Amino acid sequence: MDTGPLRPSPLVEQAAARLRARIADGTWPVGAKLPGETTLAKELGVGRSTVREALRALAGAGLVRPRQGAGVFVTATAPVDDFPARLRRAAVTDVYEVRAGVEVHAARLAAHRRTDEDIAALHAALAARRAAAEGDDAAFVDADIAFHAVVVDAAHNVVLSGLFAQFVPVLRKGLVELLALTGLRARDPNHGDAAHEAVAQAVADGDADLAAAVLAKELQDPFGQAGQPEG
Repeated sequence: MDTGPLRPSPLVEQAAARLRARIADGTWPVGAKLPGETTLAKELGVGRSTVREALRALAGAGLVRPRQGAGVFVTATAPVDDFPARLRRAAVTDVYEVRAGVEVHAARLAAHRRTDEDIAALHAALAARRAAAEGDDAAFVDADIAFHAVVVDAAHNVVLSGLFAQFVPVLRKGLVELLALTGLRARDPNHGDAAHEAVAQAVADGDADLAAAVLAKELQDPFGQAGQPEG
């Protein structure tokens, strides 16, 4: 195991990696107390503040946990696989299946809870999506996702909004790639416009069943009727 001084950059990441390696190789097993900051700083050849930040990174990964007045203890030998990490590795089709459940429920709630401001935001997002149809695939996907985010936000449920926000990076990457692969917008630059208008109108009219049904139909097949994504 390498125990020499660390190179000057980036110290926190290097310190965290060195400590993580010692936990992984059993130097400090689960339940063990880590040496104090001063000892670790001396061993790693860095300042105590660098050690402190490295320990925070390990705590965020679920590897260690500080106990007030007792020190820092090992809680796991491998990082916790958190939800954002799982999403980054997930197939866009898997994310779409969960996204559909979140959005359909949100659309139903939005039809009951929407405010005048929400209705105005929906119409503005629909107009922005139409304008983006004149641009490239990335701009269109961004406008499409923004519209769906407005629908979810109109449900006024912070958990639903938070879940959708977690999906966005994976959705954006997957949809941009799929549009490039299929060339769908070469035939229909504003793909899905009628369905999006129908969702906006149903939410504005307070028709929960229609809003949910239209959105469910739109999202039930992420690849459309011919193996192509629906927006």
